[in-house]
Amino acid sequence: MTLPRWNGVASGFTWPDLDLTLPTWRARAVRYLLIYVALVVALVSVRASTSGVRPALREAQGREQALVTQRDNLILQLEALETPQRIIEWARGNGMRLYADAPKDTADIPAIPAAAPAAVPARTVEVTTQWK
Repeated sequence: MTLPRWNGVASGFTWPDLDLTLPTWRARAVRYLLIYVALVVALVSVRASTSGVRPALREAQGREQALVTQRDNLILQLEALETPQRIIEWARGNGMRLYADAPKDTADIPAIPAAAPAAVPARTVEVTTQWK
């Protein structure tokens, strides 16, 4: 690509020599058309390759909403099962009694017998001295 040359007087403004011939304009038009075609092909191929992303995203959002609803329902069920009244009813149904209602007996706890100290085996040390 060549830049246009400026001609004329050094102090005055003159227009550059522009190539306005038909082959030049035709070459520019073909070049721009090829650029636009390449852009269209690139955009259409990107659109075609990502066409499944939006439905998959909607499906994932639906699954997420279902899981959130299931989690909330399970939390409510757990809170209903963990009430103190239900725990006391379950304990009484399984033969347990409240500590306050249970009879208390006192007894002395015998001391644990002292263990006999372990016998330490006798160690003998033999030293041999050699002079040279």
